[in-house]
Amino acid sequence: MRIIGITGPSGAGKTTALNVLEELGGAVIDCDAVYHDLLTSDIALQSELCQTFGDILDAEKQIDRKKLGAIVFHDPAKLALLNQITQEAICTKVQTLINYAGNVPAVAIDAIALLESPLRELCDTTVAVIAPQEIRVARIMARESISRDYAWSRVRAQKPDEYFIQHCEHIFVNDCASREEFAERVREKLKELIRT
Repeated sequence: MRIIGITGPSGAGKTTALNVLEELGGAVIDCDAVYHDLLTSDIALQSELCQTFGDILDAEKQIDRKKLGAIVFHDPAKLALLNQITQEAICTKVQTLINYAGNVPAVAIDAIALLESPLRELCDTTVAVIAPQEIRVARIMARESISRDYAWSRVRAQKPDEYFIQHCEHIFVNDCASREEFAERVREKLKELIRT
């Protein structure tokens, strides 16, 4: 079984590449979903976050992600601390999910911060999905019904393509006119990565 880390900026087409991998018989682990699940199910993690960041629970005694976000997103040191605390729990859960993936040819770890986290060490290889910024802005606007200015601010806040090009073994450029065209472009590349 090959463990393929897939990363890249928002709106580049990671979901399309991941869907193709699933069509080829692979499994996908969505680290955002793992993180959100851990916030509600991992009592040790909840306790550590409350001890570290204070009153971040909602009325149902669950982690209030908006409260937590308000604390960390304007303070780089607190955001780094949150990442440090959560990455360990995420890595442990991802390893468990890999172990339970069954008889599949590949497992993709889908994580926007893959390269900066210990998840990178779990991967046999890494893939970055990138796309021209203007195309990404249009996709984000369509997907999330947000303004052009807000979409541009999101795009500019993310790491540049050069970062992914320098740190990943494989680069999939999505400058295609349609999702189907990009899916065809990456299908053979993913087949090759699975076989390697």
